[in-house]
Amino acid sequence: MKVTPTAIPCVKLIEPRCFGDPRGFFFESFNARRYAEQAGIDHTFVQDNHSFSEKGVLRGLHYQLRHPQGKLIRVASGSVYDVAVDLRAGSKTFRHWVGVELSAQSREQLWIPPGFAHGFIVLSSSADVLYKATDYYDPDDEFCLRWDDEAIGVEWPVGDLTPRVSNRDRLGKTLGELPLFD
Repeated sequence: MKVTPTAIPCVKLIEPRCFGDPRGFFFESFNARRYAEQAGIDHTFVQDNHSFSEKGVLRGLHYQLRHPQGKLIRVASGSVYDVAVDLRAGSKTFRHWVGVELSAQSREQLWIPPGFAHGFIVLSSSADVLYKATDYYDPDDEFCLRWDDEAIGVEWPVGDLTPRVSNRDRLGKTLGELPLFD
């Protein structure tokens, strides 16, 4: 597999090795030993999530504070623009964000360690997003950073499209209104 650090080095783009022929393809979407040795991802994943969304749906930017989740994200169908925002107050990249396009065709994955807010917008007509999490979802511990917070300045590839967001995401808070990681 190929591992490429992003502009925030601990956020990594992973390209699994894929074996294909006229019948189709095969790849390991996760192997604990290989991901620890080659990508430095030495976490136990406790939950798998599957999200289906239509074009223009924007989910995020979500995080948990007491039970932070590292996430290994991939797209099974369609394509998304996936974003991670560093909310670790002591980090050199605090308030920085990184965004990458993930698609079923590329089979690339994005590793986002604990301490980041995460979100994505669907670029294709629809998308199935799968992700592994290092801690359990806790609705009482979830926070939502506004997807359009000017203090962060994520450059979502929306053009003149108005993103479709949930009420919860629409009511997200700005960076100055939220608790952060130490």
